[in-house]
Amino acid sequence: MSEPGPRQRVDGRTLRAERTRRAITDAYLALLEEGELKPTAERIAERAGVSLRALWTNFKDMERLFAAAGERLMERQAAEFRPVPPELPLPRRIELYCEQRARLLELIAPAARAARIREPFSAQLRRDREWYVNTAREEVETLFAAELDAAGDARSEVLDALTVAVTFTGWSMWRDDLRLDVPSATAVLRRVVSALLPDASTT
Repeated sequence: MSEPGPRQRVDGRTLRAERTRRAITDAYLALLEEGELKPTAERIAERAGVSLRALWTNFKDMERLFAAAGERLMERQAAEFRPVPPELPLPRRIELYCEQRARLLELIAPAARAARIREPFSAQLRRDREWYVNTAREEVETLFAAELDAAGDARSEVLDALTVAVTFTGWSMWRDDLRLDVPSATAVLRRVVSALLPDASTT
């Protein structure tokens, strides 16, 4: 049997490195999901089944691990995301949208809670938060374009209020501060969105 060529050896090392990086990233997210808001590098390496040296070889600092974790969460969200048809009647759009937002917000909740602690000291986490807010805002603008336009001069204010309601800022208030369960928090979200959006078809 012939020896593997240089390209095969390089590809093998690359695959092993990718697996190690994925294991470290998933270990970090798993610890957040279990309630460890600031897991140490030692705890992450232990959970991933790798040495501390391997962790720092693959991630030069925590910022790079935060970036990889953010990308992993985006992958998970993308797998769960189902576009809401914009041609549906407003009540049905709101219902489907709020149900999906609740699922996605619960998915990112552990990481979002942990990020609050580190955000003042992490440019990467601040960038991630900005991306999430802008993405949610853009989805609202697309899905409820007619209703926002019907708000006239109040359009910007309505959009700002919706952005707060449909992002983790609002969700955390209901889930963490008011201690609502997911169905109750979803019902509140649906009520807020319904109250903010005028039905363009009836105006």
